[in-house]
Order: sequence, then C-alpha cells, then structure tokens
Amino acid sequence: MSYFARIVEERIREAQQAGAFDDLPGKGKPIVLEDLSSVPEDLRMAYHIMKNAHVLPPEAELQKEIHTLQDLLKYIEEDGERKALVKEIEWKIIRLDLLKRRSFSWQTSRFYGRKLVRKFLHR
Repeated sequence: MSYFARIVEERIREAQQAGAFDDLPGKGKPIVLEDLSSVPEDLRMAYHIMKNAHVLPPEAELQKEIHTLQDLLKYIEEDGERKALVKEIEWKIIRLDLLKRRSFSWQTSRFYGRKLVRKFLHR
C-alpha cells in the first residue's frame, strides 16, 4: 500500500471513531446501483456521464419529443393546427426510424460528414 493510501485509510478510521459518518443520509439502507449490464462495456462510462449531465442519446431525445407532441395533440381542437402537428410528429417518427436503422457508428458518420463538407467547400 502506498504512503498516500495509508494516510487516507488512517484519516477514514479516525473519522469513523469520531462519529463523522454516524448521521449520514441513507445509513443502513442498501445502495442503489445503476444496472448498465445491457449497455456494451466500452459505452458504459459515456452513458453514465451523459446521464449525469442530463443528456439523452439522439434517439431517446427524439422519442421524448414525439411523446410530448402526441400528448399535446389531445388538447388541440383547431383543424389547421392539428394537421400541422400531426405532420411534425410524422416527420419526427421518420427521423427516429432512420436513426434506428443506422448501420455505422457516429465516428464513421462524422468522418464521412467532414469529408463531404471539405469536398463541397473546395469546389
């Protein structure tokens, strides 16, 4: 054990003896761990960071928007507004379907996207 680790362990032991951890919230309750077993191991850290930052993957964000618009549709009575909202929902569903059918990674699409931008800018 390193010198630093020994100092940390000693300070923790001293704090325990002094009762610093006696009144912590959740004492005696099980720790609720996030189950990320369905997420590939190489993506777990990224998902965890995104969750802590309250950022959703594009597919989830789009699905959330679709559900919100569908709920809003229930309360709109004007025919013109309903048609416009239905059209917007349909486009979002098409976009969601295309996102789900992606056959290559974000890195690949970003790489080819940059190549296309360079190609069109240098004409």
